[in-house]
Amino acid sequence: MTVTQYIENLYDRLKDHLHEDYLDLYPVPTTSSLRLGSVFSTLHHNFLESFKLMNSRLPTGETCGAHFWADASRDLIALIDQTEELQTTLKSTELAFSLEPYYLNVIEQCKDFLSPSGGSTIPPQMRKIELYYTQPIFLLKNTISLGRGMEQTACELKLIGEGSYAQVFRYRDLNYDKYFVLKRAKANLNDKELERFKREFEQMKGLNSPYVVEVYRYDDEKKEYLMESMDDTLFHYIQKNNTKLPEEKRKNLCRQVLRAFSHIHAKGLLHRDISPTNILIKEYEHLVVAKVSDFGLVHLPDSNLTTCHTEFKGYFNDPVLRLDGFDSYDIQHETYALTRLIFYIMTGKTNTDRISEGAMKAFLQKGLHSNRKERFQNVGELQQALKTL
Repeated sequence: MTVTQYIENLYDRLKDHLHEDYLDLYPVPTTSSLRLGSVFSTLHHNFLESFKLMNSRLPTGETCGAHFWADASRDLIALIDQTEELQTTLKSTELAFSLEPYYLNVIEQCKDFLSPSGGSTIPPQMRKIELYYTQPIFLLKNTISLGRGMEQTACELKLIGEGSYAQVFRYRDLNYDKYFVLKRAKANLNDKELERFKREFEQMKGLNSPYVVEVYRYDDEKKEYLMESMDDTLFHYIQKNNTKLPEEKRKNLCRQVLRAFSHIHAKGLLHRDISPTNILIKEYEHLVVAKVSDFGLVHLPDSNLTTCHTEFKGYFNDPVLRLDGFDSYDIQHETYALTRLIFYIMTGKTNTDRISEGAMKAFLQKGLHSNRKERFQNVGELQQALKTL
């Protein structure tokens, strides 16, 4: 059986229960396999339905689990088997795909406890599952062009922000009926500044994380690139909602930010411009997602773009950097800024001097310690400390 025949067969098996609400997330690279988009969309829908049902039993306690019903367990087992069969069949073809890392981890976790009979016992300490309504779960390894790109002659650009290096515009793409953001380098940048601007795009493109703002295409001639449109900054989101944000939602935002920086640091990168204005917010119907942006000061191993005269930026950064020089920035400076960011998310405050509550006080004392060796040494330590707040 050919790959096309296999996909057609799978499509036929699903056709009485097709769901194409997520079809726009799954463009496919060959006209002979257009059915695959419908298959992905349907599997995506089915995973969300299964996980929504499981979320009604989550989170589980520290020491006790929860019962997940027999029919629901069998449905999820069948869905996972169907997905793995599809992945194996397409493994060596142009349609090979992987699962989004967060969902892959959730599925592997579910495989450990799902039972085909009598229902399943969800283990202790399992959190609610984040539901992806506008992000793909299945990631094609051979991607295709996004289409018209910068050729938006009839679209009005609205200036929404401006920094040292670039202006940021928002516009509605009538072809997709969707907003995008265009970031354009200023005309007066020197070669080094333009190199840093393009490097920002390249690093964001390479990170490929649901917690990093997605970028799409760089135009060398116009010195600009496209990125996804977000709804707000973390700073404004917290300010607007501070009186009504429950602790668990705050912690969930913290966990998302720390997942992003765990991924960033695993790539050997340091962001160096951490602040609540450089974390952006996307609000979905049932979920709020925090995404890291503004990688203009990102530090790469062996980079020569930072000197001791580089301007001090990032208002959550360690003030000692003003004396030591920005070229001395290391992981303990990154965890310093992340400590302040977590404090802001959890409290809505930026002044860390008037905290008397025990757990938060201890958290700040360690994270902001004057001796860098006494601070959190990596994101993993921050993730553990967050559990105590």
